[in-house]
Amino acid sequence: MRLGLDYGGTKIEGVVLSESGEMAARARVPTPRHDYDGGIRAIHDLRNQLEAEAGGRIEQVGIGVPGSVDRSTGYVTLGNSTWLHGRDLRGDLMAALDLPVKIANDANCFALSEAVDGAGSDGQVVFGVILGTGVGGGVVVNRQLVEGINAVGGEWGHIPLPTPMDDERPGPLCSCGVPGHIEAWLSGPSFAADYARRVGIEGEGPKAPEIIEMAYAGDAAAVETLERFEDRLGRSLALIVNILDPDVIVMGGGLSNVERLYQTVPARIEPHVFGDRFRTRLVRNMHGDSSGVRGAAWL
Repeated sequence: MRLGLDYGGTKIEGVVLSESGEMAARARVPTPRHDYDGGIRAIHDLRNQLEAEAGGRIEQVGIGVPGSVDRSTGYVTLGNSTWLHGRDLRGDLMAALDLPVKIANDANCFALSEAVDGAGSDGQVVFGVILGTGVGGGVVVNRQLVEGINAVGGEWGHIPLPTPMDDERPGPLCSCGVPGHIEAWLSGPSFAADYARRVGIEGEGPKAPEIIEMAYAGDAAAVETLERFEDRLGRSLALIVNILDPDVIVMGGGLSNVERLYQTVPARIEPHVFGDRFRTRLVRNMHGDSSGVRGAAWL
């Protein structure tokens, strides 16, 4: 059996999968924030609990973490769980668990999960998209994760918004400190900030889910905000299609639950795709909140 772990900022989730992908056990515990050694102990105890519940021996472990993972050292950088930075998480877990451990960015784990046995399982080339608090992604080819030599494969959120309009330059400040990146337009907080700018709200305004509800109720400013989002998402995904040409794009994160995106956005992608054919499918994830931890198990 294989153990997948999702090391989040507030919870550590674990799932045990059989070789066929069936879930044998699942549990989550609070993350010991700013306590690196406490996190190692929590994962050790979680492994023991899940192994007992599954009734068999765990033989391999995968863990998904926020941030970038150095392929040579396994060290985590650029994530919001800052207590992981500069620590040998993979090596320390191997010592604590006495098992082989693989580690990857959590968005990569999402993409792998959906490519192996999720919404993209029938595709040769799968691009996984996260539209949540941040914007991330992952690339899977023939069910193998493609991280790249710099371990930034799929990080489309930190590319400038393609073909920006006059009022989109230089653009809002991204979480990485650079203005105009895709994440500064397409994350949940960025979507809410776009609405607030257009209606003149200073300070705290409605969150993304509220604005979506307002749009469905016919609020003109909310509808216009959603349409701008769809246009920007179309341009941004067309860039991925022109470089990667995936069979399928699988969306995850909170904004992936907006059902109309799957009807409206493909038509926003197509005009920006090179050539006279656009066959890439845009689909919603299959495994929902379980995708990241399942993908960690498939590492």
